[in-house]
Parts: sequence; structure tokens; C-alpha cells
Amino acid sequence: MEGGCSRIRRRVSVRKRNRGSPESLGASPTRAELQATEDTEDEAAAESRRRRKTGSPESAQGNDSEEDMFGDYNSFTENSFLAQVDDLEQRYIQLSECGSHGVKDSLGVAAVNDAADSEPREHIRKQTDQGSPAEPEAGDDLSFDVPSSQILYFENMQNSSKALGDQSTKERDRSSHKSSNEELACNHLEQPRQNADSSNVGASSETNRRKSIKDRLKSAMAENARAQAPVFPRSKQLKETLLSEEISVAKKAIESPSDDLGPFYSLPSKVRDLYIQLKGIKKLYDWQHTCLTLSSVQERKNLIYSLPTSGGKTLVAEILMLQELLCRQKDVLMILPYVAIVQEKISSLSSFGIELGFFVEEYAGSKGRFPPIKRREKKSLYIATIEKGHSLVNAFIETGRIGTLGLVVVDELHMIGEGSRGAILEMTLAKVLYTSKTTQIIGMSATLNNVEDLQAFLKAEYYSSQFRPVELKEFLKVNDTIYEVDSQAENGMTFSRLLTYKYSDALKKMDPDGLVALVTEVIPNYSCLVFCPSKKNCENVAEMLCKFLSKDYLNHREKEKCDVIRSLRNVGHGKVCPVLKRTVPFGIAYHHSGLTNDERKLLEEAYSKGVLCLFTCTSTLAAGVNLPARRVILRAPYVANAFLKRNQYKQMIGRAGRAGIDTAGESILLLQEKDKQQVLELINGPLEDCHSRLVEEVTKGLQSLFLSLIGLKIAASLGDIYQFMNGTLFGVQQKILLKEKSLWEVTVDALEHLTEKGLLQKDSHKEKLQCHFRITKLGQASFKGAIDLAYCGTLYRDLKKGLEGLVLESLLHLVYLTTPYDHAAQLEPDWMVYFRQFSQLSPAEQNVAALLGISESFIGKKASGQAIRKKVDKNVVNRLYLSFVLYSLLRETNVWSVSEKFNMPRGYVQSLLMGAASFSSCILHFCEELEELWVYKALLVELTKKLTYCVKAELIPLMEVTGVLEGRAKQLYSAGYRSVTHLANANPEVLVKTIDHLSRWQAKQIVSSAKMLLHEKAEALQEEAEELLRLPADLPGLGGSNSERTGGHAGDVTLS
Repeated sequence: MEGGCSRIRRRVSVRKRNRGSPESLGASPTRAELQATEDTEDEAAAESRRRRKTGSPESAQGNDSEEDMFGDYNSFTENSFLAQVDDLEQRYIQLSECGSHGVKDSLGVAAVNDAADSEPREHIRKQTDQGSPAEPEAGDDLSFDVPSSQILYFENMQNSSKALGDQSTKERDRSSHKSSNEELACNHLEQPRQNADSSNVGASSETNRRKSIKDRLKSAMAENARAQAPVFPRSKQLKETLLSEEISVAKKAIESPSDDLGPFYSLPSKVRDLYIQLKGIKKLYDWQHTCLTLSSVQERKNLIYSLPTSGGKTLVAEILMLQELLCRQKDVLMILPYVAIVQEKISSLSSFGIELGFFVEEYAGSKGRFPPIKRREKKSLYIATIEKGHSLVNAFIETGRIGTLGLVVVDELHMIGEGSRGAILEMTLAKVLYTSKTTQIIGMSATLNNVEDLQAFLKAEYYSSQFRPVELKEFLKVNDTIYEVDSQAENGMTFSRLLTYKYSDALKKMDPDGLVALVTEVIPNYSCLVFCPSKKNCENVAEMLCKFLSKDYLNHREKEKCDVIRSLRNVGHGKVCPVLKRTVPFGIAYHHSGLTNDERKLLEEAYSKGVLCLFTCTSTLAAGVNLPARRVILRAPYVANAFLKRNQYKQMIGRAGRAGIDTAGESILLLQEKDKQQVLELINGPLEDCHSRLVEEVTKGLQSLFLSLIGLKIAASLGDIYQFMNGTLFGVQQKILLKEKSLWEVTVDALEHLTEKGLLQKDSHKEKLQCHFRITKLGQASFKGAIDLAYCGTLYRDLKKGLEGLVLESLLHLVYLTTPYDHAAQLEPDWMVYFRQFSQLSPAEQNVAALLGISESFIGKKASGQAIRKKVDKNVVNRLYLSFVLYSLLRETNVWSVSEKFNMPRGYVQSLLMGAASFSSCILHFCEELEELWVYKALLVELTKKLTYCVKAELIPLMEVTGVLEGRAKQLYSAGYRSVTHLANANPEVLVKTIDHLSRWQAKQIVSSAKMLLHEKAEALQEEAEELLRLPADLPGLGGSNSERTGGHAGDVTLS
């Protein structure tokens, strides 16, 4: 039956293209037509074999029901399909009785099959298309969900390769032609026998004969509908089976005490192949091999390792993460310092996740789900910023799933000593250490000094090396003399050379430091980074260099630089920064926080390709995405007005030298005679120590920690909290950090302060050491929303006051409530702009200002410089001004026009938008814990989404894919890619051809990220469905034995 069904499918699919009118069905085909039909059938058979090889869906989803699936087609109306079949059968019988065997044969084979190619087959084909899609290959029939550009590409590919495949196709056709003729002959021989038998049976056989074709056809179509097509190609299934077997072997190997690490450090050989294929890494450095084979690593002890920048630290962490995900089947958390680095890492590891069967999830800005989805089979790699990583660990502890977290990796571990973010990182690691004895912690950094303190805190082993794949030479420039840094020399440096560049008087006046001479030795054939003390200095230096560079620099990759300017204009809504417009033709650009995300990404891509050869940048680039250079120049030993720290200096010069491209890297620090001694101390001195920030950052540090400890039930009594504090980095360093108070006194003071603020309640009936604390509703909301405790009381009052007269005619009131407090505290409004915007408000929007106590007359007086007697809260006034900025941005979705309207840097406007999106997400979690604020929950979900993307609605699905920003989303949308499904099914080669300035590597990353996102969404829906169908463990009336008996059938639910 299955063979017959397959033949029917092949023939029907071909005749769909060559079908004539219904009247022509009864006509006898000519000899030429029969020959053409057989040739077409042969081509269809070959095409069918090709489709089966690529795993194209051919049959519909299975149907468990035995009822008739054909509905209207069962009626014998005048024009119905089965009526035509019945009419043909009658004619066939009449001809048969007259002995017209030639006509009978033609009708029996050609005409009936031709008739079978009508609407029911189209119906079945549609059902098939709705089945589970196979993973797309180059030859799959995915036109139902692929943009037109993809289809044209495949058609061109097929046309160009047709000539090459004609000969082999003909050879296949001969064998197919032979089998078709055998089938025809078989059918013709059987039909006379059936007629002879029928004549002996009588009237009852006549009825059966009349019903035969209709019943057989319906039966065949039902079998086709029920048949399950393989979802994946056979080769793919074999590969996955092999990978599964290798992983099971790797699990046993990693758990055994043997020194044999298998094909690739206890990982399947496919991992090694992927590193060769995706990253070009064929062999590990010696130090990487040594580190991965350390006994402490094999025993899963905590580890800190330190190497110079560009030494290859991240690869070791990635291999350890893959061991945890694949072999030990545990989740992994990777904490990175900045959103841009998180997105870069998500893009680079998504391909590994798709190939090896784990999820890569982004937790940055407003992205991330709390609590995280509990996966059925696959494990998750969570890549998070410091703040989101802390919230993620809290969610694991609260849901009792901290044991499923097998590994926590921290990049740039030295940041534990930097401000409020350092305090949050310390809290995160301390909670993991206290609540899970099975979670391993790996920390890495290029700039660590007091490692002993960090080892004591993390209970970790330490490994270090001075390896660099490219040698780094450090130089100092004083006046026109260049010295090489030499630790063996008496004063720490030795003479290297004199600058011989011929300067005109005008050039020497404009460039007293000799920057032009230093950069022209390198560019345009090699890359160069010039670190400047401030953002304004970056722009000035870039313009100064272009004024004095030779016009020959304009000819270097001129077309590609024109493309960069065109792309900048596209992402800037038709506008380009005047400075960039002048500098990019010379291959130079500035890089600092004043750029928008789209601009920054475009310029970084151009620099990586060598189209741009020089960046003037601030120190933030040193800790951001990886943009190495042949030469790094430090414009001055200052960051803003503060003298450079050794940690910062090491980070900056570490960008010099590109592995695989340069044989050496150079750094040159420019200095004045007055700074010479201080600079010598800087370059020869030790790195700065990492000290705990828990006490210095009071509201984001110690108080926030205590509130979460009690909220998560990690500790409840004063004695438990004190014991926890002894296990922190602050506890390790308490003798150094605490001069006036003891750790006990600091702990008691912080708890009393939280009690006074109404965030905790104290049980006063017990002695002091056993005194218990309970978290209040406000405290729970503040902890769950990760709200800065300095603002939690103000936020609650603002939200409560908003309920008294919430204005919903526009978004302004909600936008005001989600404007970050810390941005408002640092602002000085432009009062003329403020007054102009205020006067344009609608009556409903003016009501919002009135509710806040701000009048138009007040703003008018401030704009005109008049004295004001009435006291108005400055923070409220500033927040309303920033809410005007955000409100304009949501309406216009154009950062450039809003930045010009409010006279603000466009980078600051975008930073404000990102801060508001993140704060809106925090307020949403805050409101979920307080019943009286229920009305905000539904409103803030949509607002958070608007603030996160701030683009037209049709672009939002594309921007959900990691690495796709507004400019790229517009390009993709214009090319016909309208959804995540489109991108997941896209061919990278087509993307490169249809999207301007998109490299093959970037195209592959976009497709991989889209596939990962699609898999995550599908898995989440499956989880939700299973949860709905799962038998509740606490269902009344279920005894212990009954629970055990039904536990294996959680999905069997009876609805009454």
C-alpha cells in the first residue's frame, strides 16, 4: 500500500502542472502524449527521491480518527471531483464490455491518475505543509515561508546547475522509466482478470466495481494523510545519534578518575570540529592545555586564572562551560560586564547551542525571564550582565533550583572592586557559595593583584601565566624622543629613537604631541587606536588628524568608505554626524558613548574589516568589545581629570597586537616632563588591589544584601546574617576596611536602618543573637524589583499618588513614572526648550504636570531668569523634563530629531531610553508584589516593550534577534524578512547578497541567533502545555501509593 501511495503522490504532483479541462479527461491520449506523460513521471520520480534525501515534508500530520476526512468531496454533485471519477468509471466499464482494451488501458492509467490530481490532493498538500517543518537545507521547498529574494536565489542556483546534472538525470530516468512501464504492464494485466471474475459473480459484483475506484482513492488519500514524513534527513538523524553516543561516553569519561580526556577535553569530537569550522581554532595554546588538565579543574574546584589581554582566557571558560552543559547536564551562568559584550557572546555561541543541543539565553537590559524556564531535556547557558546575573541567582534560590546551576563563570573578575556593580557581583558570588555546594565558580581577569583575598573568598585555586600570542612592546614619548619601557634599566626605560617627521609651523602648532607622525607610520595598512581623556577630545583629535593627512588616504578603499557613510545616513534617519562625515573618508572615526548603538556597531564592523584604520576613543573601549590594533597610543596619562591607574593602563595597551595578523604590538604613552616621574611609577608599579564595595555602596550594597537574604530565607536571624557576612570578600578584608566599627556593629546598624524604613520587621521577643527579622510587603517588592533602596520609598509614593488620577489619554504619565531617578539627579534642563515643549502639551498632558505640582508659569519664569519664591521639588522637575524626552522618542522613534530638539547628545538620549526600559521592567516586578498597584501590571508590560525597542511595530520581531539593531532590522524588512521564522530559515549566502554591508560571518550569526530564539520559544510553549496537563502532586484524594502510581503519567488528565 505504501509503495502505491508513493507512486500516486509522485504522479499527482507532476500532473498538477499539466492538467487540462475536466472535459478533456475522457479523451484518449495520443502516443506522443503517453510518451510525454511517462517522461514527466520519470522526472517526478527523480524529484521525489531528491525531496526524500533533503527531508522535505511530503505527507500530512497523522490523523488518529477513523472518520471521513473529505467532507464536501463525498457528494456526487455535477462538478464534484468524485462525480467526475464515477463518470469516468462508467465509461470505462462500457468500453470494457465492448472489448476496447486499448482505450481501456489509456483511461485506466492516464485519465484516472490525471483526474486524481484535483482539489483533494491540494487539500492534502496544505495539510502536509502545516506539519512540523524540517530544518531547512539549500534545496528544501520552503517557499511558503521564505521571502521572494530567497526563492529567486534558489531558482537561479537550480538553473545554473541544470546543465551539469542533465546527463546523470537521464541515467536515473532510464531506470525510473523502466519501473514505470513495469507498473503499467502489471496494472493492465490485473484489470482483465478482475473483469473476467466479475462476469461470474453477478449483480453484487457490479456494485462493488462501481464503488471500487472511489473507495480505493479515498483509502489511498487517507493513508497518505496518516503517513508520517521524517522530520529530519537520514544523515542528520545519524549525526545526532552519533553525537548523543559521544556525549554519553564523555559523561562516563569525565566522571572517571582516569587521565584520558577523550577526543577533546572530555567533549565529543564534534566540539573540536565546530571550533575549527566556526572560529578557525585548530590547536590550543600550551597554557590552555595545562589549565584545562589541572587536577583542581578535573576535581571541579573553584578556579581563578589570570593572563594578559588577548591571551585566550575566554576559550578555556567556553570549554569548561560545554563540559558542564553536555557531559554533566547542568545549567551554566556566564557573567559579563557590559550589554554589548553579552550580545557579542550570544551571537558567537548560538551556533554551538544549535549544533550541540543546548539553549543560549540573553539576560541584559530589559531582556530575561524571571524565574527562568525549567527546561525538560536541554540545558541552558545564561549569558548575563552583572545586574541580571544577580537577579537570576536570586530566582534560582527562590525556586529551589540553585542545585541545577552547575557552573558560574565571571569575566573581568577585577570589577568586584569597582563601585556599585562590584558590590552586586560580590553579593551574587557570596549567595552561590552559601546556598550551593555543587556549583563551581570560575573567575578570570587580566589585571588582578591581591589574589589571596579573592582565593579566600571564593575558596579557589589560582593559575596565572604571562603568555601573549603576540609580543607587546611598550614605549613612552617625551617631546620628540621615544623611550622603550625596560624593567631592567635603572630608571625603567631606555632610549629607542627620535621622531624625524618634518613638521610645518602650522602643523606643530596644531599637533604639539606629534600624533600625525606616530599614526602615519601605521595607517592605512595597519590599524591604530588613540585613547583620549574625554569624549570631546576624541572628536577634536580625529578632525585634527584629517586636516593634516595626505589626500592619498582618501583613495584607500574609497568605495567601501562611501558605503559606510551611506549606512550611517540610513541608521541616522537621513542624517550623519558632521565630524564623521569629514573623518570617515580618511579611514578615521571617533568611538565613545555619544554614538548611538547602530552607529557604534557600523563603525566597529568597518574597523574589523579594515575599512576604517584608526579610532580615537575613550577608555571604555578597552573594557568593551574586542577591537585590537597594531599600535595603541595613549594621548595623555589621564582619564577625564584623574590620573591613569595601572589597571586601566594595562587594559588599554592590551589591545595592541592581533593574533594571527601582527607579529608584534606596540603601545606609546605620550607625556609631559611634569608627569614623567608619576608615569614611571605607574608602569613599574603593582596593580591596584580589589577591595569590597559592600559598605561604601550602602543602599546598593550591604542593605540590599540583607534585604535579599531575609527575602530568600537564606538567613533570618542576626546570628545567621553575621555568619554569612564572614564568608563575603568584605568579611575576608574586614581588618583592612573597618577602622572605627566592627563587622558586628556594621551588621546591626544596617538591619536597624532597614527596619526604620519599613522594609523589615524585627521579632523583639528573643535575645539579640537569635533576633529574627521578617521582610515586609514593601521590602519584598523592592527586593523582587531590584530597586535601589535609596528610591524605593519615593517610588512607592509616586505610584500610589499616580493611582489617584492616572492619565491614560497619552503615555506621558506612565513614561514619567518609569523615568530613572538617578538620571534626573544629574540633569540640568535647558529651560527654553523645557518651556517650548511644555507649551505644546495637550490639555490631558497638562493635567499630568498639574498632578505633579508643576505649572507653566513656573517653567516660564525659569526660562526668563526671574526669581521664584514657590518651592518645587527639583527632582520632580528634572524627571518631567526627561519624560518629555522619552515621550518624544516614543512618538517619533528618531533619536537624531529628539537629540536636536532637546539639545542633548544622541548617545545620551539612547542611554536614557535603555535606562528607562530597564527601570520599567524593575517597576513591573515591584508592582507584582503589591496588590494595591495591580493596575500597573498590564500597562507596564506593553510600555516596557515599547521602551526596549522604540521602533515601528513591524520591526520589533526582527529586533528580538540578538545583534539585530534598528538599522539592520530595516534592511531585513525591506528585503522581505518579516519575522524570526524568516531569519531562522534564511540562507546566509542569500543574506550576504541581498543585505548591504553584511559579512558572511555576521549573516551566519544572525541566522544562528534566530534559530536559537525560535527553539527557545517552541520549547517554552511545550513546557507550558506539559505543565497544564501535568497531574498536580497535591491533588486532594490522592494517597501516597496512588501518587507514585500516577506520577509516571502526569500528562493523563481527565476533564469532566
